[in-house]
Amino acid sequence: MKLKEREKNFILAGGTLIGTIIGAGIFGLPYVFSRSGVLVALFYFLLLGGLVLLLNLFFGEIVLRTEKKHRLVGYAEKYLGKKAKIIETISIIFGASASLLVYIILMGNFLKIIFPGGLSSFHFALISWFVLCLFVYLGIESIISFETIMNIGLFAVFILVIVLSLFKIKTGNIILADKNYFFLPFGIFLFSLVGWNAVPEVEQILKKKRDLKKVITSAIGIVILFYFFFGLILSGVAGKETTKQVFQGLPLFLGKKIILFGGLFGFLAVATSFLVLANYLKNTLRFDYKFPYIAAFLFAAGVPLCFYLLGVREFLGIISFVGGFIGMIDGTIICLVYKKAKKEGNREPEYSLKIPNFLIYFLIAVLILGALSQVIYYF
Repeated sequence: MKLKEREKNFILAGGTLIGTIIGAGIFGLPYVFSRSGVLVALFYFLLLGGLVLLLNLFFGEIVLRTEKKHRLVGYAEKYLGKKAKIIETISIIFGASASLLVYIILMGNFLKIIFPGGLSSFHFALISWFVLCLFVYLGIESIISFETIMNIGLFAVFILVIVLSLFKIKTGNIILADKNYFFLPFGIFLFSLVGWNAVPEVEQILKKKRDLKKVITSAIGIVILFYFFFGLILSGVAGKETTKQVFQGLPLFLGKKIILFGGLFGFLAVATSFLVLANYLKNTLRFDYKFPYIAAFLFAAGVPLCFYLLGVREFLGIISFVGGFIGMIDGTIICLVYKKAKKEGNREPEYSLKIPNFLIYFLIAVLILGALSQVIYYF
């Protein structure tokens, strides 16, 4: 392979992983910085950044050590048995449903930013859900390419917002630490960093499999740096007035036009993500668990709506709880599968980590304690 072709392949793989990681969680980061403080946020980014990096590298080695290709639920069944498959299935369904609920909340909020004098966020959310679910019922999935374009557009808006915010930062708005919010970042940061389900896809993209380790390391490093400066700079603009969903409070500081632009791209990016994830969940239930078409659709579309109608609309609370839960289940399974694949894998991997057992168990302990801390903090 020519060097330029390899570089293009590397960039495509890295972009896929970065695009998977950066999602709804980013909208809550500035609020966390404005409450917990820079030092607390830095502590969690270093702790969880290292943890997520190791989990992704573990998963990459699992993929490389296994001849037949799977997703995490398949590797869980292969190396740990049917009980692990059931647990991971619950994690997938719960995580997907909760993410769809987050998208419903965000769509309502974004449309309220775009049409401030119109309906309430609640009514905008219901209208968005209804229209998008028509497409989910019809099985329209070609939106994936459009999702990529919208995510690129939204990322460009993020960069523009960061650049404009640099000139409006007030040092008095930046706090170092607040012990009252010490446990706030864990679930939110972890939710914003989860993207390991893309590792098998990234491995398939790469023609030189030995590049997988470098792609994972580079992508996560870029995401962590971007997240840190995004949270730091925007919280430095709004201070204690930073809202839980960042674009809602920025018009006062950056002007309505740029935030309107951000709201538009935010809505389109979240709407396309809703379509992709809802179709994925519907088809998972249909093909993997033999649900009838109508039942699969009603579950994928209806469960998130039911929680929304029941009043579960606290954006940060949801992503914090989901981040802790998914991190605990998926992370623990990845660690246990990694240990088994080291011994039972049927393929020579292009890279092999030398990780002592105590570090693996330490990662599991951090994930479990972190999940418990979110339950205690919020409930």
